[in-house]
Amino acid sequence: MLPVDTCNNAVTEITTLSPTERLAALRARLAETGVQGFIIPRSDEHLGEYVPPAGERLAWLTGFTGSAGMAIVLPDRAAVFTDGRYTLQLRDQTDPALWECRHITDEPASAWLKAHAQDLAIGYDPWLLSGPAVERLAAPGVHFVPLAANPLDAAWADRPAAPMAEAVPHPLRYAGQSSIDKRAEAAAALREAGEEAVVLADPHSSAWLLNIRGGDLDHTPLALGVALLHADARVELFMAPEKVPAETRVHLGNQVVVRPREELPAALDALRGKRVRIDAEVTPAWFTHWLREAGAEISAGEDPCRLPRACKNPVERDGARAAHRRDAVAMARFLCWFATEAPKGGQTEISAAEQLLAFRRQVQHFRGESFPAISGAGEHGAIVHYRVTPETNRRIAPDECYLIDSGGQFVDGTTDITRTLWSGPGPAPARLKERVTRVLQGHIALATARFPAGVAGPHLDALARRPLWDAGLDYDHGTGHGVGSFLSVHEGPVAFSRAARIVPLREGMILSDEPGFYAAGEYGIRLENLLLVVPADLPQATKPFLCFETLTLAPFDRALIEPGLLTVAERDWLDAYHARVLAEVAPQLDGATAGWLREACAPL
Repeated sequence: MLPVDTCNNAVTEITTLSPTERLAALRARLAETGVQGFIIPRSDEHLGEYVPPAGERLAWLTGFTGSAGMAIVLPDRAAVFTDGRYTLQLRDQTDPALWECRHITDEPASAWLKAHAQDLAIGYDPWLLSGPAVERLAAPGVHFVPLAANPLDAAWADRPAAPMAEAVPHPLRYAGQSSIDKRAEAAAALREAGEEAVVLADPHSSAWLLNIRGGDLDHTPLALGVALLHADARVELFMAPEKVPAETRVHLGNQVVVRPREELPAALDALRGKRVRIDAEVTPAWFTHWLREAGAEISAGEDPCRLPRACKNPVERDGARAAHRRDAVAMARFLCWFATEAPKGGQTEISAAEQLLAFRRQVQHFRGESFPAISGAGEHGAIVHYRVTPETNRRIAPDECYLIDSGGQFVDGTTDITRTLWSGPGPAPARLKERVTRVLQGHIALATARFPAGVAGPHLDALARRPLWDAGLDYDHGTGHGVGSFLSVHEGPVAFSRAARIVPLREGMILSDEPGFYAAGEYGIRLENLLLVVPADLPQATKPFLCFETLTLAPFDRALIEPGLLTVAERDWLDAYHARVLAEVAPQLDGATAGWLREACAPL
């Protein structure tokens, strides 16, 4: 059984050195290595979005704690790059005397390197970047050098130890399909492609394939490791043996061999002359380098676990529904509490996040937050992925906007929900209500979409933006991401985003629907539910169509909605949604909270 985590609003202290000392220490190591520059991505050896303390290299060096970013250090200058979710946070967390702050889309790292790194040798750790990521950094006149050892690790004298949580079985009653059957299907796909093995560098894949979970990360129940799946369905799992107790070894069976990570190079050497699949986007470049040197034939192809993992089986779908119904109880209690306490002005961003976590801890099968809660009052709500700390924590004042984006890990599903709330007691300004209502209209437009099979997330992204675009407004992030089943709250390969891959939506996929609007220095708006892809009931359709089932069950704040802006269809959808929330959630609540919910879910 995995432990329930604790509220983690504060940024972990990861070094005793000053920012200047950290940068100087790295530059000293670079001089010893023989390169003039170095690339530091946010990812760890598994290319994950969420990393253990030992993988917080970017945060150690720069102070920036966002989940997406990259730094480049040159002899006389250095820059940090991130996307639109984190640009404000980046400037707040880094020293401008040391670091240039760059928007990675508007000012790509390759362009910066071309301008500032001509004829320089730029080192990188091939364990921390995929091959395509290195290619995207390519710039004329810049020479990239894969390094055998990471110079930052050498400079980071007080680096934490690697996590050593146990891998535990994920029961069939939650997984819905046995590991034996999953391995057989994945192995059959390899044989059909004429491949003899595949590298599974993404621990989400081995977790899904082997029906195991772990506690190596704070918010994603992973046991970090690397696996080789062979075409005969055998698996070599490279993980510290002490992380795999006897119960888990019995669960894995005789066709799964646990080997120390130190034996990975020898295992790859044994693939000489064999055709090995590599999903280059999710696999560290190190694997390709090593396999080529070993004499293996590299076959480009997608991780065979990735798409099946995204398409939840019937048991996982029912689990997601059940998890959201339980999470709805915690959310209703929190929203009722907020409606009572916020007008008094005595709460803070941290106290509100802690209160929501306290309600979730009371819910059956809760195992921890699915990510650190984004709890932003007023201007902090405009920082898309704001993470409150004791230093930034502020009071939630009366009559202001408050954004809470949070989620839970349950043994049968993963939740993620955002609500924008008005603290009261006075009425919300008309301009704010108009913008919230436009965001809600975009949310509804996506939630109610019906589309032919073959349509992908990027094709639908504009639906959620149209009401904002009509007013000359927009938001600088994708509209939604895939969500795992007691796995990562951010799961590929699907997303509602113009930048996402064209991967057709399929039955069983779960995605978020979270349009927003952000007024820098004033407030942020985001409204998020999770959607399950299901067949559409269209009797006249000439081909298969799909639509969405809304999983999340929590009312939207009526104080921020302008009913006169909604169409009849939008109003009907909102009233029907609130009626469903009331019917499914109220019977699980005490009298006072149920009474509040009846008012919150009343027809407009």
